[in-house]
Amino acid sequence: MPKPVVPEEKRRRRRPTKSGTVLSERLIVETALRMLREHGSAGLTARRLGLALDADPSTLYRYFRGMDELTLAIGDALMGQALQGWKPTGEWRDDLRVVGLRIHAAYVAHPQAAVLTTSRVTGRANELAADETVLDVLRTAGFPLPDTVRIYHAFIDQTLAFAALDAASLALPSAALRADEDMWRSTYARLPRATHPRIAEAAPLLAARMVNSAYPTVLEMLLDSAAAQLAAQERTRGARG
Repeated sequence: MPKPVVPEEKRRRRRPTKSGTVLSERLIVETALRMLREHGSAGLTARRLGLALDADPSTLYRYFRGMDELTLAIGDALMGQALQGWKPTGEWRDDLRVVGLRIHAAYVAHPQAAVLTTSRVTGRANELAADETVLDVLRTAGFPLPDTVRIYHAFIDQTLAFAALDAASLALPSAALRADEDMWRSTYARLPRATHPRIAEAAPLLAARMVNSAYPTVLEMLLDSAAAQLAAQERTRGARG
């Protein structure tokens, strides 16, 4: 049976750790993010996290029911970083673009954490705020509800999928990452036109583009599709009127 989580206000009244640090959910999540960055997911355990916080590992269970709940909190923290300071402009396409790029950037900035959390649904405050934001932008723009849900689904899954893909590359050992990037110049660029004519003609462009994320490009494709659909609906309404 899972241990009960102590309410936040009661945790704050507890004594500090041996080093004088007062624990909080935020401090635990920030420390976990640092450990993921330095040691990867295999290095994030309750024992090691307790050592990093100078606290008994059992203390962590006053804040989280287990490491899985901590994982969800880490994902929600990344979503919170993405939305911090953002304000809508009223231009739906610009707003969605900025939100998408912010989410992608927040996860890619913490590649090990992104690999661990992008496939999870946290149900926490920051994730709910992001979902509400995207749905509101689309509805305010005039998309019917079924189309809003369809575009939202494509938008958020595409954003997180590319965040996971790009983060997985960045989480590789540096030698492996360099080897993958060099492959476009060392192998693809040297293929003969006689056997691989299309790769050969595209090799210089491939070498320049494939080392960067395709997310901005596919995001624009999604926005183009949504804008075309909205324009078609407006034309239909105008014709009926």
